[in-house]
Amino acid sequence: MLAFLDFEASSLGKKSYPIEVAWVFEDGTSESHLIKPAPEWTDWDPAAQAIHGIERRVLEEEGEDHRAVATRMVEVLAGHDLLASAPSWDGKWLSTLLRAGGQPRRVLRLRDSDEVQLEAARACLADVEPAAAREALAREVVGEVSQRRNGRVVAHRALADAKAELAQWLEVRVEAQKRARDYGALTGNTEHGPV
Repeated sequence: MLAFLDFEASSLGKKSYPIEVAWVFEDGTSESHLIKPAPEWTDWDPAAQAIHGIERRVLEEEGEDHRAVATRMVEVLAGHDLLASAPSWDGKWLSTLLRAGGQPRRVLRLRDSDEVQLEAARACLADVEPAAAREALAREVVGEVSQRRNGRVVAHRALADAKAELAQWLEVRVEAQKRARDYGALTGNTEHGPV
């Protein structure tokens, strides 16, 4: 099953670490965890705090032990298709968390959520021929949905951002299904791909 994942972090610096993680499965099931920093995690950027609004003091008082969060992630997410809008950054923080939590890094892998949006559009447009038209239409759908969503305010909290990624994927599917029906009506092909 697809799982959209997002991290908030101490900074965008080399020694940054995750402070919050959340994921939402394609069925809507979700979890969110504030992460108490490991003792060696000392990096902190006030500019990052101004964006996500999470104080280090709150993490230390209310955050879950980083080892418990890493264990929970492996228990719940192993074997699922994990997606992130910024897989290089989120992958860095995932690695940091798993290593500090004593978990094997390779058990969880991230893919770019843009890839899965394009895959969804292609699947919905599977009956569009020729293949070049299908590919162009899939890319157009993903681009238009992305452009529509670009104006929306980003919460910069892990669960809200993960849910926004799921919503965008769902919107791509709906738009691609509509385009498949429209294309079928124009060409006389009433097949319109998977729903």
